[in-house]
Amino acid sequence: MDYRKFGECYYIRLDRGDEVVSSIIDVCRSENVRSATFLGIGGCSDAEIQVFDPEVGVFSTERVESLLELVSLTGNVISCDDGSFSHHAHALFAYQVDGQQCIIAGHLKSTTVLYTAEIELRPVVGGVINAELNGETGTYFWAFAE
Repeated sequence: MDYRKFGECYYIRLDRGDEVVSSIIDVCRSENVRSATFLGIGGCSDAEIQVFDPEVGVFSTERVESLLELVSLTGNVISCDDGSFSHHAHALFAYQVDGQQCIIAGHLKSTTVLYTAEIELRPVVGGVINAELNGETGTYFWAFAE
């Protein structure tokens, strides 16, 4: 992984074997970025995609291992009161099975870079977005201090 800051944004290049979400959080931790949004593209070797089922109250997870084109990645990172970070990311991957083009999309739990991924990280300027645990999903939502 390598990254640079230009203006207010960080531009992150991830390399083979890097895990995307944890790498973004590592940059936030290293640069003291407490809340940010991000977007990206790339090529990955595996992904864990989740979909939340509100009727049952759980995420179903599907793991895909293939040459995955990361067509779209968008999300955010927020810091929690205990100093940890939470992410909320959605991703769209394209891949082939027996010559047929397939896609998988949803909440991104994790994905590993196959050859490269390029991420733009935009820190929140002029404030911090806090985290609030949502009891229904067990995940963190944005919370705005008064």
